[in-house]
Amino acid sequence: MLILLPPSEGKALPARGKPLDLDSLCLPQLNPAREQILSALVELCSGDPVDAAQVLGLGGTQQQLVEVNASVVTAPSARADQIYTGVLYDALDLASLSTSAKGRAARSLLIASSLFGMVRPTDRIPSYRLSGGTVLPGVGGVAAYWRKHLDEVMNERVGNRLLLDLRSSVYVGFWKPTGAKTASIRVLHETNGQRKVVSHFNKATKGRIVRSLLTEGVSPRNPLALADNLRDLGWFVETTQQAHGHQLDVIVDDI
Repeated sequence: MLILLPPSEGKALPARGKPLDLDSLCLPQLNPAREQILSALVELCSGDPVDAAQVLGLGGTQQQLVEVNASVVTAPSARADQIYTGVLYDALDLASLSTSAKGRAARSLLIASSLFGMVRPTDRIPSYRLSGGTVLPGVGGVAAYWRKHLDEVMNERVGNRLLLDLRSSVYVGFWKPTGAKTASIRVLHETNGQRKVVSHFNKATKGRIVRSLLTEGVSPRNPLALADNLRDLGWFVETTQQAHGHQLDVIVDDI
């Protein structure tokens, strides 16, 4: 099983560490595309900081992120699972997993990235700020840019495995799987017979789900087997077949 995660908007800023080495990242076929988008981001952020902040959608209290981007090639790097922060990653808490579960995470997790396309949790990357909805001078729309480069690479990477796609909507636009062995998860909070999606708890629950799959060493071959595995792990799951794969609704009443 291959699990795709979204990145976090907020990122840790390493104080020390070697600078970025593209050759050390997974999916080296993407390196020419990575070099192009890195160059475009550095060029933008090395110019007028006000213009750069506007392009990147940064507020008045986020101007320092322009400087972070300008030095992204030479800045300290750290493991991606230390760079990405936020609700999902707090709930997943990869650092506290057992050695065997960490091994599964290294083999089965990929994180969507506006700057690198896809990275493993163990890939060393610098902090940066670039959202998937940005239109970057010299590159164009980030999502459209990665669609041109990820399709063949990701189809080959997935192969015949089950794909659990937990990316948020903007990052789904980077690459859309077409195989039938694809599952997505929607978390619904049920109170008084009413169900609704709550973004914060949606992210936290997805983090806990991935953690439980890694901890238990679950490796289903298709979406329906995954649903059964999640039920065995204590989750309430309903399945819906869609054009490409299945949507798994995980119903929670205690958040």
